[in-house]
Amino acid sequence: MASAFSSSGNDKLFGHGPSPLIRCVLLVLLSIVIITVDHREGHLDRVRQSLALLTYPIQLIVDLPSSAIDRASESLSRRGELLEENRRLRAERLELSGQVQRLESLEQENERLRELLQSGERVGERLLAAELLQVSLDPFRHRVVVDKGSRHGVYQGQPLLDADGVMGQITHLGPFGAEAILITDPSHAIPVEVNRNGLRTIAVGTGNLTRLELPYLPNNADIQEGDLLVTSGLGMRFPRGYPVGTVQSVERRPGETFAAIHAEPAAALNRSREVLLVWREDGLPFDRDPLADPDSNGGRDQDQNDGSGSMDEGESQ
Repeated sequence: MASAFSSSGNDKLFGHGPSPLIRCVLLVLLSIVIITVDHREGHLDRVRQSLALLTYPIQLIVDLPSSAIDRASESLSRRGELLEENRRLRAERLELSGQVQRLESLEQENERLRELLQSGERVGERLLAAELLQVSLDPFRHRVVVDKGSRHGVYQGQPLLDADGVMGQITHLGPFGAEAILITDPSHAIPVEVNRNGLRTIAVGTGNLTRLELPYLPNNADIQEGDLLVTSGLGMRFPRGYPVGTVQSVERRPGETFAAIHAEPAAALNRSREVLLVWREDGLPFDRDPLADPDSNGGRDQDQNDGSGSMDEGESQ
């Protein structure tokens, strides 16, 4: 009985409330009223701001994964662009560096050519500029190949110069190239004279590109360190007055017949690439007798036992 009474009481207590439909309608009407009042008067701005402030951390937390993914994606994309730009800039820098080096090389080559032409103006002979094509790798065989040959008028035994002095002479000819022996080759000898006093002797190659030997001067010869050696012109192979070298050491040995004298070549034998081939002013070879019959070889093909040239190839000496 008590249970029945209790159940009946609950039904009376909750059974007389508004129906769900009425409640929904009331809430909608209330919402409309609140929206209208807020739109006109703005009474809920503070409430809205307070709610926004309370929900802002939640929004940040919810948005954090998406923002992190976007930033990571942007960072990776930017990194790829930077790497590509870096590669492009490195390639451009390398190309520009190569162009600068080429310009520097051309500038140095022009300077060498100017010096070469100035040296030609000083000696006043007929000259032909040439360039080295090949250098012998044998340390005891000092030979080079130039890009001018018989088609250019080059002849066997022709002097070879650079901007600083005598380099050597032509030994073998081809139509468009020629081989030359350098003055430092052990088989080469060249007549020279001391520019200071005219003392004549022979300079012989030593196999060292920076050293010549003067083996035939007596101990009492008037020669000293620093003396300039020039071609004497007496061998009818090299014109007179071309620099050959500078005396570096003079050793006068008691009891010996000859002094030990060494000189440094004037020409840059291990650096020069541009060279000069020389003729007399009349265009004839230096070993051609100017008084000889023009129709004859005039000694060009004859042996000239003059002490200059290659000593191991049976050429004009």
